[in-house]
Amino acid sequence: MKTSKRLKWLAPLLGTAVLAASGVLPAKALAKEDNRAIASAEFIGMPAPATPEDMARAYTEASLKVTYRNGAVQTFPLTYKTLFKSTDVINGTPAGLAVDRSGQPIMDYSVPDHPVPFVSDGPDANSLMSIKGAAPTGHGGNPLSLVTHYEYITSDNAGKSAYGLVPASMSLSTIDQNKKTGELSVTDVNKIDFSEVDGLWIPCNGSLTPWNTHLGSEEYDPDARAFEKDPSQTYVGAFAKAYDQDDKKTGNPYAYGYIPEVTVHADNTTSVVKHYSMGRFSHELGVVAPDRRTVLFGDDGGNTMMFLYVADRAEDLSEGTLYAAKWIQTEAKNGGAADLQWIRLGHASDSEIKTYIDQGLTFSDLFETADKDTPGFTRIKTYPSGKSEWLKVKPGMEQAAAFLEARRYGAILGATSEFNKMEGLAVNQKDKKAYVAISYLEKGMEKDAKGEDPADDIRLDKLKAGATYELAMHGGQEDVEGKAIASEYVPGAMKALVVGEDLAQPDDKGNTAAVDKVANPDNLAYSESLRTLFIGEDSGMHANNFLWAYQVDTGKLSRILSVPAGAEATGLQMVDDLNGFSYIMSNLQHPGDEMILPDGLKQQVEGYIDQIWDNKKAGSVGYISGLPSVSRIKGEAGAGGENAPGKRNIPLRDAAEALGARVEWNQEEQSATVTLGGRTLVVTIGQTAVRLNGQTVELEEAAELVDERTFIPAGLLEELELAGRE
Repeated sequence: MKTSKRLKWLAPLLGTAVLAASGVLPAKALAKEDNRAIASAEFIGMPAPATPEDMARAYTEASLKVTYRNGAVQTFPLTYKTLFKSTDVINGTPAGLAVDRSGQPIMDYSVPDHPVPFVSDGPDANSLMSIKGAAPTGHGGNPLSLVTHYEYITSDNAGKSAYGLVPASMSLSTIDQNKKTGELSVTDVNKIDFSEVDGLWIPCNGSLTPWNTHLGSEEYDPDARAFEKDPSQTYVGAFAKAYDQDDKKTGNPYAYGYIPEVTVHADNTTSVVKHYSMGRFSHELGVVAPDRRTVLFGDDGGNTMMFLYVADRAEDLSEGTLYAAKWIQTEAKNGGAADLQWIRLGHASDSEIKTYIDQGLTFSDLFETADKDTPGFTRIKTYPSGKSEWLKVKPGMEQAAAFLEARRYGAILGATSEFNKMEGLAVNQKDKKAYVAISYLEKGMEKDAKGEDPADDIRLDKLKAGATYELAMHGGQEDVEGKAIASEYVPGAMKALVVGEDLAQPDDKGNTAAVDKVANPDNLAYSESLRTLFIGEDSGMHANNFLWAYQVDTGKLSRILSVPAGAEATGLQMVDDLNGFSYIMSNLQHPGDEMILPDGLKQQVEGYIDQIWDNKKAGSVGYISGLPSVSRIKGEAGAGGENAPGKRNIPLRDAAEALGARVEWNQEEQSATVTLGGRTLVVTIGQTAVRLNGQTVELEEAAELVDERTFIPAGLLEELELAGRE
């Protein structure tokens, strides 16, 4: 059957099934993914919290304002919802429970007569995803899966620091997504088994891959040189003893400091691999570029390095080439700018590097050392040592050094090891841009005024509040030796984009950075549909840490979430259009820790924090709701959507008559008949079946009657408008 242009408006009602006798239309097919109906979308921010109670809670008073090309304006209020606290016991398991190799709780004996399990107060990365074939939750909604990091445990039961001493964990939560409202609720939580990879070391941020797996992280790689000299100078021994429940275990520093990849299966089991070929350093996270091969990294700590990994095959991160960047500065003020050159460190597979680890190689197996300028040795300064070292790679150990000691090896080859607190990353696919957060522009990133460092590539003006940078990515690049880099997503330049502001004196709440600007950026996420970069803070310069929305086209910065005083905003993930709903996942960790408030105010806020957050023992996993998906936004353009149930539907008569169609209502049958060009369409209230010229076609959602008006599934209006213009 030939379809005329005039009939095209019927296609959204019937989807691709307009030419078929029957068929169920996927939700995504109900709206074309273009922006012709939307003129702009911007977040309307909220003020910083003013009362002690507000300073102790997690909340938002922000909204999203959408302006359509037809002049209509719609505002979507946002709400912060807590899925669960890390101390919540769900089906018998505390969400943030630390477990040993056999999956048993690791006990805290710091108070001898009151042993308790270690439970993390530090939830971090989230990956909310839909797994094909997952079983129903039993609650009537869509089954979703959520992988969450528990970065560390701040203190034991006696109040002594437990950071790094207790093995970290990840959880897999089963989430029920309400099909009508999109509300999320947790139905089960299980710990992910890391026994096949010798446990999980300080997992910080993470990301969801384009092929629907979770990339984790292992931050603050233990210093293998210090460990070899004196194992007690690192956390490795305590970690190994706790994980294996064996006081004789000593551990191996080269087993930690990598990117783990977690695959969630339909039966709710998981499998875990560590990608040793992606290099060992302080992995804040790894983010995969749109080519599904190129990976960008954050390297947290002082005197760190920028890395790039190009996998041999798409969607397979087990083998590839590792590069490190050299900063060629072009600007020093306001966060500065630079061109980037790339130094090839080497090519390897996970199995090759794992062989070196299994052999028990030590630092002295890889390097010769000197204690002063010596011919044949290179002077470097990198994390984790942070001191000048004179090193020479032993013959035949180049590959092992490149991947087990990526930063030290990179510095020997001339890569820049002066970055300070390189944190989150996000990718803007359309503009071919990446974003990276540098939390503090100081120390190695300042000019070396005394001339004491081995190199001084980065010479920025000091800015304790930090900055978020934009990286321009493109193909056709070569490394410093003139060899082609096999990627179209190689950062060639970076410049400061969102810059903080230090205050000369603290304000009345203790802020030492401007409260209406980002301070110490950490987590980043990007929404392609909203053209918005989200920035979460990890700041000791703001009394409360915030989540911000930065509109990349207008430069507008909006505060959209406040977390409790002393807490860090973590777990940031932008979820665009998941079963017709969108979310901003955002956690908080260690509420009330190291508050900078004046004493009187601090006491008031602390009382509320103890009450809400289990005496500072609980972090929280949550999300911002109320954010519509693009398909829902488009369907509501000019539709007077306040009357539409859940803002998911549009009025049939308005849309049809705008195209010159005739609509007749049958009160007895509760049906609407649309006539256009000799064809008829019959829609019946409460039924998913519609009739086209006597043939039945199934839709995914039924028509509804609200305030004596017939509403049809959202996402159709733009199609009708376009058809009417053809």
